[in-house]
This record gives sequence, C-alpha cells and structure tokens, in this order.
Amino acid sequence: MKQSRLFTALDEGLSLDGPLHVIRPPAGYDLAGLRDVSVEATFYPDHQYWAAAGLIGDGAGRAATLVVVPRSKTLARAMISGAIAQGGTVIVDGQKTDGVESLYKDIRKVATIEGVVTKGHGRLFWFRADRQPAWEVSVTSPQGFTTVPGIFSEAKVDAGSALLAPFLDGLEGEVADLGAGWGYLSRAILQNDAVTRLDMVEAEKTALDCAVQNVDDPRAHGIWGDALTHQGAYDAVVSNPPFHTSRSGDPDLGRGFIATAARILKPRGVFFMVANRHLPYEADLDARFARIEELSGSGAFKLFRATRPKR
Repeated sequence: MKQSRLFTALDEGLSLDGPLHVIRPPAGYDLAGLRDVSVEATFYPDHQYWAAAGLIGDGAGRAATLVVVPRSKTLARAMISGAIAQGGTVIVDGQKTDGVESLYKDIRKVATIEGVVTKGHGRLFWFRADRQPAWEVSVTSPQGFTTVPGIFSEAKVDAGSALLAPFLDGLEGEVADLGAGWGYLSRAILQNDAVTRLDMVEAEKTALDCAVQNVDDPRAHGIWGDALTHQGAYDAVVSNPPFHTSRSGDPDLGRGFIATAARILKPRGVFFMVANRHLPYEADLDARFARIEELSGSGAFKLFRATRPKR
C-alpha cells in the first residue's frame, strides 16, 4: 500500500505539536495511528464513518488544521480561510483535478510555505496561519433563496429541477423529497395545500441547513441522512438525484434513489424524478414500477412519473 501524502509529510518534516483538526476528509482518508485527532464532516456517509471511529469533534484547542480540498473552489477557499482564522499550522491536501495547484499558488503570495509533498496526482503543503488571501468566499444565491459555497447548484436554480417543478401540482398527503439540496423542489411541493407533511432528505448538512431556511413551513421537516437507506411510507416521492460524488459519473446513485422511492412509497403512491437525458434509468424504473410515464422534458433532461411500485 502506498504511503499517503500526509504520512509522507510527517516523515519529511511536518510536525504536529498538538491536536490536529481535519476538515471534510472522505471516508477512508488515512488518519490511522495519529493521536489527538478530530474530524469535521458534513456529508452524512462520511460523518457516520468518522463517528464510528470516534473522531468527530469541533477542533477546540487545535494546534493544526488539515483541509482536505473539495471539488468546489469557493468552498476550498472558505475552508482554508477558516483554518487560517483558527491560527496554528494549516495543512492543505488535494488532487490536481480539484484545484490544489491554484490554491498553492495563491497561498504562496501571502505565506511562507514550510513544506510540500507532491505525489499521487496531488499536492500537500503546509504553512503558518498569518495573512488571509484576498479571496472571494461567498456565493450569489438564486433570488429568494439562501445557499452556501460547495452545495449543488449554489448560484442558480438547477435546470432539471426547474423543469420538474410545474408537474408537482396536485400532490397530497405525506411526501418525501429525496436529495432535497437547498430546497427548491421542496418549496414547489408545498405549494400544494393538500400536502400534510414533507420530509426533506439530504446527505449534505450545509445544503439541508439552507433548505430548512428556504422552506419556512411547519409541514416541512429536514432529515440529515442517506437517501439510500431512508425509511418511511409516503404518498409521493420527488427526486432530482445526484449522479456523481466525484468527477466521474455514477448512474448507480440514481438507481439507488429509484429503489428507495419504490420501497418507501405506499401502494398507490407516485414517484416524480428528473435525470440527465444520457443516464440509463428506464430499465431500473421498469423493474421497480408497474407504470412509467415520461413527461415533457428537454434536450438535456428527462422527467418521469412512476406509479404502482413493485414489492
């Protein structure tokens, strides 16, 4: 097994002179054997992984902060700025495909880099927290909504969700929004007075916090969790499922959402879904539902209405 950039850095001069706080490491990130470590994770599956390891904490009293670079450049900048504000040593670890090289160049302008490890198509570097880079770390949210850096479609309403919303008229009873994001479809669902309860199920805690702010309705309930394992019994399920957690697309994520929808729907329930047109979900819908109707979509997106879930 190849040694990680972090442990290579520890062998080559990185000194941890006190507690280390790690921000957003994915499940499986190598922290084995380190002492005095706490982890901050807002993506539910990652949080559960680190909670099982007993490492979830707020980083109080930290001597160093390790930022694991996410895909979002604005979020990465916000994370590094937050780490600098905490003082001590700041460590940044990321892949080239996630923009670590541009972060490294920006930090070199305001801080002395104390060490660098380049391997595995990525870079890890560390420096003493001092000056803040002249970065923009906020986002311009869609009008009438609150969003934050790093969540899906942070700066504009997703086109697929916008296509699906008009078809949600007439929903009633108990409804689940699987992968609710920051709440655009949830707000549309609650335009129906006959909806008695809406569960907004979302794995990314920062997105769910936005949804709770954006959907100011006593019928709405935010649920931080994994849509693939969510339990319930609903009259309707609505979803714009993710199809990637990295730069590589993964249709199995959408397939998992379809399976969950079929499992948690009542026998006469209805499932509404939007997906990128190139994703091959028709066979999965046919396997899980007795009746499938493709609604009017666009060149980029297809919309489905599915009923009579198969048990």
